[in-house]
Amino acid sequence: MHLLMTRPETEGEADPLETSLIASGHRVTRAPLLAVTYSGTMPSLDGVQALIATSRNGLKAIASSLPPSALALPLFAVGPATGKLGRSLGFQRVIKGAGTGRALHELIAATVRPEAGSLVHLAGDTLAYDLKGALGAERFSVRTEVVYQTREAGEFPASVVDTFRAGGFDGVILMSPRTARVYARLTHASGLSDAAGAAVHFCLSEAVGQELAGLAPVRIEVARLPNSQEMLALIAHEASDSS
Repeated sequence: MHLLMTRPETEGEADPLETSLIASGHRVTRAPLLAVTYSGTMPSLDGVQALIATSRNGLKAIASSLPPSALALPLFAVGPATGKLGRSLGFQRVIKGAGTGRALHELIAATVRPEAGSLVHLAGDTLAYDLKGALGAERFSVRTEVVYQTREAGEFPASVVDTFRAGGFDGVILMSPRTARVYARLTHASGLSDAAGAAVHFCLSEAVGQELAGLAPVRIEVARLPNSQEMLALIAHEASDSS
């Protein structure tokens, strides 16, 4: 399958999802719809009992400034990919969630006590789930530290527009609600609503798929669980059905 990958570039490292797709025989064209910049600074850890990372970007933002005291703290990671990165950075205790902010909130509330100290959320400038509000309702003190910024793409690359118009994409990979929202906006702006209908839209979650509601009827397939492994399985199943 010829797939359009829309998530941000992973500076200095290969995208593991893209690598796996290419190894499986797929052709991948990249068109990142969000650009990410990192703060490169580590927030204060005074009185902190644990760190929270709701994306790999939150960890990559502080990777160059991690003190031993941070690595000794428990790290609550939103899903397997974020947890794997945490372990590679040297975190001694990584507690992995099921892939969503809501599931991570429930895991944190069941694992640690509010009176043991505050929680630091390594966050981006746009939040998909109000973790601070949800945990605050259960008496937790959460400090949201914005350690990376995201900027939305203003247009598709010309080559992507041409490929869409030629019916060249079999699928589009959408890994976050914000990315899907930008994709829908650019699809309209480029006059590609009808052309996009020829591609299967592989969405990490139902929330991602809902952002495509304003497009002309498009086929949406949602991963069984919100992680890269399930996205690979979903794409493999579609590829086998279409062969």
